[in-house]
Amino acid sequence: MLSKRKSHQQTQKSPIQRFLFVLGIVFFLMYFALGLMIIFWEKIPLSLTRNGRLAMGILLIAYSFFRFIRLWQSTKGNNNEDE
Repeated sequence: MLSKRKSHQQTQKSPIQRFLFVLGIVFFLMYFALGLMIIFWEKIPLSLTRNGRLAMGILLIAYSFFRFIRLWQSTKGNNNEDE
């Protein structure tokens, strides 16, 4: 009878996949932190109004979550290809 369990070799990511995953997480965190900085840091050297800073920060945070969702989907897609 065939088992549906994958071996360790099949479930392990290649070094390139791991690097790209970590890089994706780093950029998600950078965009998220930049969005928060623009919203809450009062003395940021940008000549924007309060509403402009709020809009820019929200856009950056939304973009960071968009990148995270795409990263998550591509990671799950790579794992399902082996089946």
